[in-house]
Amino acid sequence: MTRQRRRSLIKAKRTGMGIALVAALSFIAGMTDAIGLRMSGDFVSFMTGNTTRAAMSLQDGNWGHTLKLLGAIATFVLGNAVGIVIAHRADNRIFAVLAAVGATLAVASVIPTTDLPLVQFYMVVLAMGMINAAVEHVEGLPIGLTYVTGALSRFGRGIGRWLIGERKMDWTIQIVPWLGMLSGALCGAVVGAYMDYASLWIVAAIVTLLAFITMLMPRSLRHRYNQGVTIRKMPAP
Repeated sequence: MTRQRRRSLIKAKRTGMGIALVAALSFIAGMTDAIGLRMSGDFVSFMTGNTTRAAMSLQDGNWGHTLKLLGAIATFVLGNAVGIVIAHRADNRIFAVLAAVGATLAVASVIPTTDLPLVQFYMVVLAMGMINAAVEHVEGLPIGLTYVTGALSRFGRGIGRWLIGERKMDWTIQIVPWLGMLSGALCGAVVGAYMDYASLWIVAAIVTLLAFITMLMPRSLRHRYNQGVTIRKMPAP
């Protein structure tokens, strides 16, 4: 086997594993978003929608709902930041992030919805923010797990480039998060309808199971799907 052939096979393996991971994580995000929407009436990962709804609520004079949604957006941003910190400090980044997501969802599932529904809502939003740090790119291609507008845009632009003669096909990976979220949302809608608030336990269990499955990944791949962080210290004055 030539060196070039070996490199191609290794890259194909990395890409395939990354795509499978993205599909699984997007499925979880879609499932959680559907369950969260049924529980709270608002999105737990679709912050574009929450931004628009916050503006509409503000125009209607519904200050309480506006503040709730702005709080969700801030919590989602915080979750992304926390996910990056966890990934940066852990040896197995994907496992650490998913374990934190699973633990957060498990805690949210036992919070009394009648007494602290807002706390439960924000904890689920926090978990959906954190999960984005599990996989940030696959072979240099940016990937969004809890939002698919950007992925669909990149997919459409890829079609446009193909139509004008470009034959690179790496853009096709962008449809994977959308398919994962769609199937997850359908599953979440069904589970949420039958299990109501207990359905969060199902999501927490799936995330935790996936976290342990990622432990089987080769050590050389554990940091492949996260953005590297270089910390530069300011020179002393």
